[in-house]
Amino acid sequence: MYIFISCIFMFYIGMMGFFYVKSHLLTMLMLLEFMSITVLFMLLNFLVGFAYDLSVLIYFIIVLVCEAVMGLILLTLFVRCHGSDYFQVSSLFVC
Repeated sequence: MYIFISCIFMFYIGMMGFFYVKSHLLTMLMLLEFMSITVLFMLLNFLVGFAYDLSVLIYFIIVLVCEAVMGLILLTLFVRCHGSDYFQVSSLFVC
């Protein structure tokens, strides 16, 4: 039970950091990955606690890897178009 509460706290910290730190795209992507990993830990805790099949974790990890790859692609494109990963709202969609 304490693991689940600590995972919820970690997810909340990641969400607060994501909403308050909007200066660099790389920082935002790292916070999204941190939140995804805490959801993975919560799912693992839930599945082990109720003795369900753990094959769902493989599908979730595949989704996490695809999300990370898409984030790296967006980061690469953003750096190539704008020269840095500094996130400015005024020049978000202009490339």
